[in-house]
Amino acid sequence: MMRRLLSAAVMLAASWAAAASVVPFPPEFKTQEIHTDGATLHVRIGGHGPAVVLLHGFGDSGDMWAPLAAQLVHDYTVIVPDLRGMGLSSHPEGGYDKKAQAGDVARVLDSLQIRDTELITHDIGNMVGYAFAAQYRDRVTRWVVMDAPLPGIGDWEHIICSPVVWHFNFRGPDEERLVAGRERIYLDRFWDELSANPQAIDEATRAHYAALYARPLAIHDAFNQFAAFSQDAIDNKAFLAKGKLTFPILAIGADKSFGTAMVDDIRFVATNVTGLVIANSGHWLMEEQPTATMAGIRAFLAKKH
Repeated sequence: MMRRLLSAAVMLAASWAAAASVVPFPPEFKTQEIHTDGATLHVRIGGHGPAVVLLHGFGDSGDMWAPLAAQLVHDYTVIVPDLRGMGLSSHPEGGYDKKAQAGDVARVLDSLQIRDTELITHDIGNMVGYAFAAQYRDRVTRWVVMDAPLPGIGDWEHIICSPVVWHFNFRGPDEERLVAGRERIYLDRFWDELSANPQAIDEATRAHYAALYARPLAIHDAFNQFAAFSQDAIDNKAFLAKGKLTFPILAIGADKSFGTAMVDDIRFVATNVTGLVIANSGHWLMEEQPTATMAGIRAFLAKKH
């Protein structure tokens, strides 16, 4: 028992130390623990005006959006949750299909008495974003979708055969035992191999997220996000059968990652799509090329569509 308590204390201290070096959210933001259907989401909220929801992916938490939130807070009500099972949100055993997690987003907005929103998403956040937009079409006004495909859509069957995404099927009790205590080694693989410039993901950032993913059940639930992809593919095909999305969408690809394939993929599910490719970046757009990425997002949101 004492060993477990000491281990937890060391982990918490490391998390605090790392967090102190990572860009914080502006003081205008507050946090709330918002109950959804089977989960409790850690949500950052700040600003006034039209709502915008920012959704992160694997290897990150909502903390990735702090620099963008600092820019948007002057014009928008900015809502930044940690997805269920990730960051500081709760760790239910189920509900990692993206259709269910879209329900989490809806419940967060309902709790805040917000109906309509714009979306900005990255990685697994894209998948939750599409599930939300497809189920609540009259609640989304615009969507910025960044550098990750949608299960079951477009070239998905070819993508999942690539050795680059071996991690989609790396899960189970033995895999969790292999990663336990080695979360930093596991995450470094993604930051190093999926980036154009690994040095852009600095030590403070790596330490911060490694501490979050070392929390109890964090890797287990991250693996559950990937395990749900087969169900997500079924759900996405059913969503698409009801028609394409019609509101304006900006699809951002990194030139060393999805590139122009990002806009091609989203055009399978939407009719009003603009593409943008960020130069000299891999998958981690907000870490590698934050200035160019945020400029593209801000320009899109400023347009009168």
